[in-house]
Amino acid sequence: MRVIARKTLKDFWVRHADAEPALRAWFHEARSSRWKSFSDIRSRYRSADALPGDRVVFNIKGNNYRLIIRIHYNTGIVFIRFVGTHAAYDRIDATTI
Repeated sequence: MRVIARKTLKDFWVRHADAEPALRAWFHEARSSRWKSFSDIRSRYRSADALPGDRVVFNIKGNNYRLIIRIHYNTGIVFIRFVGTHAAYDRIDATTI
């Protein structure tokens, strides 16, 4: 998959250093994956949840952080839409971000 944009993840882990190993691992795994449907994601990430509009939410570092992506399965592009604390996630509308 092509992940856009790694900089969003990096900017977050600079502020939250404890999230860096988990976000780096997610990034490298996503980049080497070929997800064709949500079930491909779910087979690897059991806690991932599908959202409307081809969005997926991941629990990062034991659910301390959340990552929302929007994925274009047909082109293999993953867009980082949100990365934040669980509290910040509760303040957004994950279905439209």
